[in-house]
Amino acid sequence: MERLVIGIAGGTGAGKTTLAEGLAGGIYLGSAVVIHEDRYYRDNSHLPTASREDLNYDHPEAIDLDLLAGHVRELASGRTINQPTYDFVRHVRKKGTDTVFSARFIIVEGLFTLFNKLLWDVIDLKVFLESEEGIRLSRRLERDIRERGRTKESVIRQWRSTVQPMHELFIQPSRSRAHLILSGCDRVDYNIARIRDFLVSR
Repeated sequence: MERLVIGIAGGTGAGKTTLAEGLAGGIYLGSAVVIHEDRYYRDNSHLPTASREDLNYDHPEAIDLDLLAGHVRELASGRTINQPTYDFVRHVRKKGTDTVFSARFIIVEGLFTLFNKLLWDVIDLKVFLESEEGIRLSRRLERDIRERGRTKESVIRQWRSTVQPMHELFIQPSRSRAHLILSGCDRVDYNIARIRDFLVSR
């Protein structure tokens, strides 16, 4: 079976996860698997809790991109992977892994999906999702407070010190590698249709 790898990159809060899961649950229901880059944060259990909180989690070195690229290649070859799991509150890898089976469509989403050459080389369709900074910050605040136990002050402090500077340094330049650039402010169904139409026209 021929497999297609779709990579969705973009800044934090651009809507990557929503688009990836909408794509998998829409036109590719039952024939797609979504791989989330943030499952691949490096384990920092060897550091004190206070030190973990001070790390720059928006730098590409915070993520094991080589392992991620290797797993995507395995899935693209039809093999099964044992995907790491991550505790975003404690900033450590959890002990267990999740078994992920290959599928006809492999959708990879994350900040650095188009940053690492080992990863972008295996991606057949490269998508960059962009949104204005204010919208991305608003979405980041909502997610980190609701899902990751953060305070508004800590999220804003992190945004100013690392998130936006890293976006400008690493993420935004990767836009030039995209086959398709979409707006994270457009409806998900509209962006899904854009991806579908692009694939049909290839």
